[in-house]
Amino acid sequence: MEKRNEVKKQPVGYSSQGEFIRCMEEKAEGLGTKTSKGGFTKDKTLDSILNVEMVKEKSAEEIKQVMDVNGIKFAEKFDLIWKRAQKCPSFLYALPRKEGYEFFVGQWSGTELHFTSLINIQTQGETAPSQLVLYHYPELQKEKGIVLMTAEMDSKFLVVHEAQCLANQVQLFYATDRSETYELVETFNHRSSEFKYMSVIAELEQSGLGRELRPGQVSDKS
Repeated sequence: MEKRNEVKKQPVGYSSQGEFIRCMEEKAEGLGTKTSKGGFTKDKTLDSILNVEMVKEKSAEEIKQVMDVNGIKFAEKFDLIWKRAQKCPSFLYALPRKEGYEFFVGQWSGTELHFTSLINIQTQGETAPSQLVLYHYPELQKEKGIVLMTAEMDSKFLVVHEAQCLANQVQLFYATDRSETYELVETFNHRSSEFKYMSVIAELEQSGLGRELRPGQVSDKS
């Protein structure tokens, strides 16, 4: 049996955010933060990963330079994602595998977004542990116009590129301007009997994200 307290957490992020999040996780290590089920940090505050007072003295442009633009989301996009998440707190995401796809359910809990594989939910129900958690911090949103993000993942189930694909899909489905795309999220939450798994795959393939993890891609486990 796996020992959950031995779960190795690896940082992930949107597109090129890996380096920023690795830096954030290194700063967070050794702070004695509480962990929740699955080995993830419980109540992970912005203060635990960043000197907020120091950042407040910088402009948005300076913060972007310091952070190398990684781990930062523009407030307008996050506002749209957050507004839609209140109405539709969960969605089914498709992760490309060598043969077909593996489905993951993303569930919002406050500003945290927890991902768990569909097979785990089907076998373990509500006790299924998270395999990826995205933490969003809107504390600087009004003043700086940016929202910071960091993440943790269970490396027994995901590698960084796979987690990045799931994270990128949040923007694809929740921040889209295409009504047909967001309608899939609404259907999953409010008209589940009409929801079609293949529609998610089709949208993913059309966006190009579905081709990122096909055979030949270098794994971060190497």
